[in-house]
Amino acid sequence: MSEVSAWSAALPAAVPERRAAPSALAVARLMLERDLRLAFRKASQLIQPLAFFVIVTTLFPLAVTPSLPELRRIAPGVVWAAALLSSLLALEFLFRDDAQDGTLEQFALSGRALTGLLVAKTAAHWLLTGLPLALMAPIAGAALGVPQAAMPGILASVGLGTVTLSLIGAVGAALTMGLRRSGALLSLLTLPLVIPVLIFGARATQLAIKGESYSAPLLLLAALAVLATTLAPLAATAAVHINLE
Repeated sequence: MSEVSAWSAALPAAVPERRAAPSALAVARLMLERDLRLAFRKASQLIQPLAFFVIVTTLFPLAVTPSLPELRRIAPGVVWAAALLSSLLALEFLFRDDAQDGTLEQFALSGRALTGLLVAKTAAHWLLTGLPLALMAPIAGAALGVPQAAMPGILASVGLGTVTLSLIGAVGAALTMGLRRSGALLSLLTLPLVIPVLIFGARATQLAIKGESYSAPLLLLAALAVLATTLAPLAATAAVHINLE
């Protein structure tokens, strides 16, 4: 009887303790690291938006006019139109691969909040596309005759604007992730929603080139980024659930 009691007392110590489940923030961080690693394995998809942005902005001086005053006048529209189209190029692959191999379905069935995982994937898209575009925008502006003093304004406006572009684009990517060739439909869904970003971003760039205060359009871009951060992940989550049903 004493041996049974001793064995029973030792049993809980022999059973391994169950590890605590990782927090939602830790899961989102792992998702972000995973997407970054996978992106660097596909160099063509990573370089394509940046190459498109550079080609469009550098060809304008050759196609329009070499006059610096004229190039400075059209620079805001050229930089922002090229940044917008470049950002759209990478959106098609945001959720499509994970939807096709069943990864998104596993995420939805895991019991974890799907919204946090989608936010992490959108953040990876911005780090791989939006942030490089923002860093390259001053260089493209220099090719269009933009003065050196306007570079901080261009960098800030494109950086804020691409955040909103990635978030709104994530909603369109979630709606079209079940289609094989969704590029055209994704553009039709996304472009009307990002027109305010294009308007305020081009206005901030124009004021920066003129040497005037660009705080008003920059604040409007920040407000759009906050609004998109609040609503876009919820809309993308609903769209993913609809496609998975």
